[in-house]
Amino acid sequence: MTFEEKMTRLNEIVAMLEKDGLPLDKSLDFYREGIDLSVDCKKMLENAKLTVRTMNGEGEDEQKQ
Repeated sequence: MTFEEKMTRLNEIVAMLEKDGLPLDKSLDFYREGIDLSVDCKKMLENAKLTVRTMNGEGEDEQKQ
C-alpha cells in the first residue's frame, strides 16, 4: 500500500470513529488499524527524509569523522 493509500484509509477510519453509534469492538478494531497505519506512515516519512538528506549530501561530513 502506498503512503497516499494509507493516509486515505487513515482518514476514512477517523471519519468512522467520529460517528456516533459504532459498537465498542468495531471502534477498537478501527483504532488498532489506524495506529498501525500511523506507524507505517511515520516510518515511510522518515525513510523519505533520510533519502532526501542522502541525495543532498547531508551527513557526509559526519560520516567522515
